[in-house]
Amino acid sequence: MLVFARSATHGLRRSVIAGAALACAAALTGPVPAAHAAESDRSAGSHGTFGVHRDGRPVVVPFRTGRDGEALVTLTVAAPGIDWGTPGRESAVLRLLVDGRPAGDVVVFGATPTERAFALGTLRKGRHELSLGYAADRSSPAGSVVRVSRLRTETVGTADREHAAAANAPVLYGRSIPGVPGGATGPFQNAISDTPVLAWYQEAPAPTAGHRVLTYTIVWTNEDGGTSTPALMARWGRTTDIEWAYRVEVDGRGKAVPGTAYFQSPDHGTKLFAGRYEDGHPLLQTCTLNNNLCDVVDNPMRFAPAAVERLVDPKKTAREEMVDRHPWVYPVMTAEVRREGRVVADPPADTTTLIADPQDYLYAVIRKTTSAPPPGAAGWNGVAIGVRIKGDPTLYRSDRGRVDWSLQRDDPAATTVRLPHGTRASDIVEVVAIRTVAGVDPGSTITVNGVNRAFVLGRDDRPGRAVPVRPKPVTLSAAAPEAVLYRR
Repeated sequence: MLVFARSATHGLRRSVIAGAALACAAALTGPVPAAHAAESDRSAGSHGTFGVHRDGRPVVVPFRTGRDGEALVTLTVAAPGIDWGTPGRESAVLRLLVDGRPAGDVVVFGATPTERAFALGTLRKGRHELSLGYAADRSSPAGSVVRVSRLRTETVGTADREHAAAANAPVLYGRSIPGVPGGATGPFQNAISDTPVLAWYQEAPAPTAGHRVLTYTIVWTNEDGGTSTPALMARWGRTTDIEWAYRVEVDGRGKAVPGTAYFQSPDHGTKLFAGRYEDGHPLLQTCTLNNNLCDVVDNPMRFAPAAVERLVDPKKTAREEMVDRHPWVYPVMTAEVRREGRVVADPPADTTTLIADPQDYLYAVIRKTTSAPPPGAAGWNGVAIGVRIKGDPTLYRSDRGRVDWSLQRDDPAATTVRLPHGTRASDIVEVVAIRTVAGVDPGSTITVNGVNRAFVLGRDDRPGRAVPVRPKPVTLSAAAPEAVLYRR
């Protein structure tokens, strides 16, 4: 039995209600009914595989919530004939409705069955209906059906301490602006570019005793503006876009404190939220090519990825490692940059737009601290990662020889190192840390405290075999600017 998977790092207990659906004859009039509704939030009903057809009627799944709270759904989806990496075949979109009201769009990226999780909104205890319809107006023409299996619903009850995180999570609306690679225009461009796919939250104490500050982060499949693709790979270790979206203080009952809600506005600003709420959920809209937000919504696409996973300690865990928990995102990430023409076999050394194939990189996260003096206008110290492979004397560097692409920030930082095509994890014989200097050297020392993870992508574009980089802390200085993190 598949239930909604919670992060091991935040202690939400699992209480599930099962919704089940079976395929029914397309000749039926009205919505296609599903099989049995679950009877309580601790029972598990039957589940099967059913199809939601382009030319068919929506499939309706009855379900029961055993208590008031925030409802979530987990389902596995696949769309034969769809391929996110091929123009004209990018996606099939399901439209979810709960009791007749819109809950969200599910962008399905291909034929491989993939588990996804979404918020369904605030529901009262009792019986409800989840409708799944094929949204032909926002789907690529190549698809005709979405296969759905292992559908499960869950309720985070109002008595749970964790209810505040689910109840205040933002709902995101789609983008409709010009300038998207490939010429996508109109209100459905997030069905083929920069799709929101994941969400999570962090919490921190508020100045008022018993209050908490909740911060929500969204992951988009890419960003069509902003940081260049090779700089993203060097400085952030990915081509997905990860942005904090919404922040609010909640009281001891989990209710939002008036005047404390902020969102990330255009130009990476921080702006007081003045938009609409839906049962306590703020409504935001992607409104720039680099996925910043506005609090006025007018787009028909609606995204509500479940925001119940928690990043517990950002001083130890990089945001990119939250994506690692969902390895299906990597093939979507790589397919999008290939489709948009940002991948070539041998990108020029001075390129600011192109990268090599994403399989040709080591993906790493390091933790480091920088001593005084702090960086100033005259200069700063950073770190690059260097890799050597067997039979090759070249030192391959994450910053590609550009100091502005090295890692300056001291929180856990992700980066990538381009390696020769076909390099496997077993070919890596040495990983080193390199102190860099931008401008005038302020004289800081840098301690590399650890490497959280290091891997190359497999042939399926998912994280492959890990490189066992587990160094003891090393300190870099002007006199000793390089240190070995791994050698075999």
